[in-house]
Amino acid sequence: MAFVTPEYSKADVNRAGLILARNPQIFNGEWLGATSVLANWRAAHAYPINTFQATLRARLKKVAPEALVAQRLKRTPSIIAKLQRFKGMQLARMQDIGGLRAVVSTTQELRYLFEIYQTAYLSHQLISVKDYMSAPKFDGYRSIHLIYRYNSVNIVDYDGLSLELQLRTKLQHARATAVETMGIYLGQALKSGQGEDEWKQFFKTASAALAHIEKAEPVPGYEGFDRKTVYKQLMEEEANLDVVTKLRSFAVATENIHTLRGTGSYHLIVLNLSDRSVAITPYATTRLEQANRDYALVEEKAKSGEPLEAVLVSAGSVDALKKAYPNYFLDTQVFINQIERIIQAAKR
Repeated sequence: MAFVTPEYSKADVNRAGLILARNPQIFNGEWLGATSVLANWRAAHAYPINTFQATLRARLKKVAPEALVAQRLKRTPSIIAKLQRFKGMQLARMQDIGGLRAVVSTTQELRYLFEIYQTAYLSHQLISVKDYMSAPKFDGYRSIHLIYRYNSVNIVDYDGLSLELQLRTKLQHARATAVETMGIYLGQALKSGQGEDEWKQFFKTASAALAHIEKAEPVPGYEGFDRKTVYKQLMEEEANLDVVTKLRSFAVATENIHTLRGTGSYHLIVLNLSDRSVAITPYATTRLEQANRDYALVEEKAKSGEPLEAVLVSAGSVDALKKAYPNYFLDTQVFINQIERIIQAAKR
């Protein structure tokens, strides 16, 4: 069978989550057993994601046929960090282990797609809507998140599993990617709101500037700021931190991207931070179980100290992978281009 089914009860899954959150640095029998439970639970989300992806692509044909679609299974370190950050969170109730993303060109397309999901019939249960377009997060994050609970009359093995659908514009995607990439560069979890204040402030100001470009709702704290003021502030913060130079120097060279032979719907991307190289391994749907095993193995190596970042995704061609997950290629060129345009405008 290509797709993994859940092998453990939700009580077992929650127990594993408690163990992993309590002992993040300890290798012992209890911890290894918990990682096995998590690996199965995470892998089981692949089928619901695949189902939702088909619906998303069908709906995008009406809105933005050229939109980027990608799916991923949440990284183990991110899962554990979230369990530790939110005390009392149960692993079986974590809503974004399975993730699906659509990246469209404009805010108009984004709003239209959002409206379709709010009004069109879907058999699965919509349990949460987070509209960070109408009300951006305090740190400047902007997009739309929809949380669904899988429900099927015919295939009940996956009933109750949750997944997150993210809807973004290209500019929002570029900024989010830059936050993750700079977080890797600095060794700070900027995406999770941790790290140095001056870096968090820069990305918040960048979001405020991009919101002006998209004629979108202002970022908290910038409600009364006109475009000129925001652009000038961004120029000063960029000069102080030398952001563009740092991001450019960190990018993975083309010759350091290695794709193994073969084709497949799924790809395991492994970023090696020691030599800034990327290895991409394709897997057919029939080999998805093997892909999940390999994914878990790389994460074990990372936990033991190897400088590796890995993710198992589905986004079509390798070129589409680079566009959907540029942070794993340390590629922030789209963001850099926008920042440079803003700085030039501020100087004028």
